[in-house]
Amino acid sequence: MEKFLKNSIYLLIIIIALLVFLIFYKIFPFSVYWQQLLVSFESVDVQENELTPPVSSDEVPLKTEERASLFMVGDALIHSAVYADADADTGSGYDFRPMISEVKEISKNYDLAFYNQETILGGSELGLSSYPRFNSPYEVGDAFIDAGFNLVSLANNHTLDRGETAILNSHQYWSQHPEVMTAGSFSSWDDMNQVNIGEVNGIRYAFLAYTDWTNGLIVPSGKEYLLARYTNELAKQDIEKVRDQVDVVIVSMHFGDEYSLNVSSRQREIATYLASLGVDIVIGHHPHVVEPIEMIDDTLVIYSLGNFISAQRGVEKLTGMMFSMDIVKTTEAGVSQITFKNMKAGLVYTYSDTINGIRRNFKVYPYQNLTEELLPNHEMYYNKYMNLILQNVSNIERW
Repeated sequence: MEKFLKNSIYLLIIIIALLVFLIFYKIFPFSVYWQQLLVSFESVDVQENELTPPVSSDEVPLKTEERASLFMVGDALIHSAVYADADADTGSGYDFRPMISEVKEISKNYDLAFYNQETILGGSELGLSSYPRFNSPYEVGDAFIDAGFNLVSLANNHTLDRGETAILNSHQYWSQHPEVMTAGSFSSWDDMNQVNIGEVNGIRYAFLAYTDWTNGLIVPSGKEYLLARYTNELAKQDIEKVRDQVDVVIVSMHFGDEYSLNVSSRQREIATYLASLGVDIVIGHHPHVVEPIEMIDDTLVIYSLGNFISAQRGVEKLTGMMFSMDIVKTTEAGVSQITFKNMKAGLVYTYSDTINGIRRNFKVYPYQNLTEELLPNHEMYYNKYMNLILQNVSNIERW
């Protein structure tokens, strides 16, 4: 009997101790020590001999950063002198790669690289032609793809130059290169209505392209998909379709006044409207000369990149802009924000010489690679056009 009472007392003491412990735990739930002590016994996920650090209720959410680099140049304007030179260099077909090899050393290093294919790639079988109704060989595209360009605008005032056949030939060519995203011209309504979305390094982007000019040429009735002619309504429809699906919206705009170094009221009107729709980057071309860069709220607007390669005459028409940037996506607590970093602007120059009255040896040089022999007074021209380009912005470096 005495042993029984003794055991009962011990049992009662143990029960009281457990009750006191549970009451203390409930009264003071903030005690990390007690919570962790219980969790270590209650959790079925803790492995033997594994140390599990305490989890604070006010732990800062993980912050992530993703980055995609973007490079851009202007118009590939393939005059007869340019494609004749590309043919003469090989004797067995067209090879434009040597002409842009200096820029390739830059462009190949970027995740995304943009240019405007000013002249339609209708192919040699259609008959090559120059101003005013251009048609260029497919090998132009081969050279740009080789140099890493993978965003190509097909919407401009020369898209309709050789009619529907040339446009469909162009689409047949680009369809063989799924690594390249084109915009602004389509082979069917179904093609036009597909969302043009890509992803690089965790950043989703939409790429759209329009032209404000057609040189008076009319898109065939019922086939308006052949060329994205800019209207506010079309832009609004396209942008609203993709805005919530992507991190960045890029719009290529063929607009402005030819050979004008100044931004027109029409350009600023369109750019302002695109900014109001949530476009992040507006890439402009058409004037064949460079124009200023501007920020409209959070929208980067490059009004004109100028020519990249052409056989036009005059330093201002042979000088184009190259521009690069990092698109940075920062995510914290499930909320993402896009910023632009490492923005840089520079110039390129299309060199050629004349032999027996024929222009030869076309080659595009970054201005930093020029010599006085290639372009006399090139430092003066560099300062002139860079001052023009950067007059409205202060956060863009010079190349």
